[in-house]
Amino acid sequence: MLQVALIVALSYLAGSIPTSIIVGKLFFGKDPRSLGSGNAGGTNAFRIFGWKGGVPTVIVDVGKGVVATLLVSRLPAPPSLPHELVQILAGCAAVIGHIWTVFAGFRGGKGVGTAAGMVASLYPVALLVSLGIFGVTLLAGGIVSVASLTAALLFPLVLLALDAMGVVHVSAILFWFSLPLVALIFFTHRANIRRLVQGTENRFPRLMIFSRAFKRLRGNRSR
Repeated sequence: MLQVALIVALSYLAGSIPTSIIVGKLFFGKDPRSLGSGNAGGTNAFRIFGWKGGVPTVIVDVGKGVVATLLVSRLPAPPSLPHELVQILAGCAAVIGHIWTVFAGFRGGKGVGTAAGMVASLYPVALLVSLGIFGVTLLAGGIVSVASLTAALLFPLVLLALDAMGVVHVSAILFWFSLPLVALIFFTHRANIRRLVQGTENRFPRLMIFSRAFKRLRGNRSR
């Protein structure tokens, strides 16, 4: 079990790299934890720094999940453990590291990007479907938290559907781990959920392409 503990610890450290804080301080002279929503994740990086700071942050955050799942998990582990289980443990440790980073006072992001990296490493088709759900929801409402929560909530169902259709074989290990992972994503978005209930959640109006198109269509029909 010391071998597994080493894999989990290294994965946690990889996930703990505070990407948006590094990008913010190095290139913009700002700490994202004191601006915008106060979150050290990709969405707040986009909000504060624009695409020049947001894109690198998201890429690295996703990469942390990939590195833990595909590389760190290759370290020697007990042969009695399925390799997929070791990969999932490594990926989940990276997600936890991203959320509670040891390098920044345990104040990190919300885990969505790093979780996406883990899923991309295990089942890229499932990630593509989830990204489609995320994209449609985001373009409809312009609220990143709603898109993230919707994609997370439907992720276990996506796994079941892909398995039922024979697109990919989804192991029971991944499916049962996906449930607490969804719960963790909802936990990290608890402040967003409160703002959604209060009607004060931040939007990206420029992304509401579907809503604008629907309004134009309704306007044209009413003339």
